[in-house]
Amino acid sequence: MAAPAQVLRSRTLGFIGLGRMGFEMARNLFTKQPGASFVVCDANQTAAQAFVSQLTSLQPHAKISVASTPAEVALASQVVITMVPSTPQVAEVYTGASGILSALRELREPRETLCIDSTTLDVDYARQVASLVTEVGATMVDAPVSGGVAGAAAGTLSFLVGGTQPAFRQAEPLLASMGKRIIHCGPSGSGLAAKICNNLMLGVQQIATAEAMLLGEELGLDPAVLASVVNSSTGACWASSVNNPVPGALPDKEPPCTRDFEGGFAAALMLKDMNLASQAAVAADSPMPLGEAAKFLYEEVVKHDGGRLARKDFSVVYQFLREVNAEAGVEEDVDDVQ
Repeated sequence: MAAPAQVLRSRTLGFIGLGRMGFEMARNLFTKQPGASFVVCDANQTAAQAFVSQLTSLQPHAKISVASTPAEVALASQVVITMVPSTPQVAEVYTGASGILSALRELREPRETLCIDSTTLDVDYARQVASLVTEVGATMVDAPVSGGVAGAAAGTLSFLVGGTQPAFRQAEPLLASMGKRIIHCGPSGSGLAAKICNNLMLGVQQIATAEAMLLGEELGLDPAVLASVVNSSTGACWASSVNNPVPGALPDKEPPCTRDFEGGFAAALMLKDMNLASQAAVAADSPMPLGEAAKFLYEEVVKHDGGRLARKDFSVVYQFLREVNAEAGVEEDVDDVQ
């Protein structure tokens, strides 16, 4: 009985976490692995069933099942990929009573298991989990992503990988099914370190773009003209050239601002990443004055008007600044009347 289970397990891929990113990543992975079997798991069983329905509509003969716990996924799958919100969820998925580690301890051959975690979480905790996985004989890499939901859907994500060179080589072909650029950043935790540093820069740049575009409008500049100048000059950055927050500023593109900031990367998630950067900076005793100021501003965005903007793309910081400025103007007018 044990031998057939091992054979089946060697051809099975597991995916835990079917949110907006994980859903698209898993779809790309599974549709590009002919002959493999799949096991999925999500805290929301409806999401897992929806994924199975979509995959079987694309591939009627797909061999896919839904597990109720991460442990079940690990027992059934030689490769386990996780994509969950943040540190607490990683803790539950890996170290919880029904977590991956509990299953690995039961297996006769845990060293054959590869765990790939694409969650963006605390670097130190990620290294602790990787150490626990290694202690039981399995292999783990951290592989956070850059590229957002659109990149996940298109299969063009960048994966920033931390782990040993052999582990990276083992993970690389699987990651290539979901992304376009696979970068080995160094030992365990290095992928996360690179992701956190990148998102620190991105968070600051998006605020600077919002401020510059607002100032340009106040000075009478056409947003499309200003964006064209910035994007061909030294101020050029992704926040302006792709994620510009002003409708009409990018006539040939459709950034989130063209759909009331829906979709994209939520402001609440950017705040999460800014908090991770802040924690890392404190631990490393590294100065982060602009990052701390940006973190404070995203905190204000997320709690503004009862959290109305929290789930919108983080470029909504532009709308937040407009609204706050307008509210301040109204208060000044009232004071003048009084």
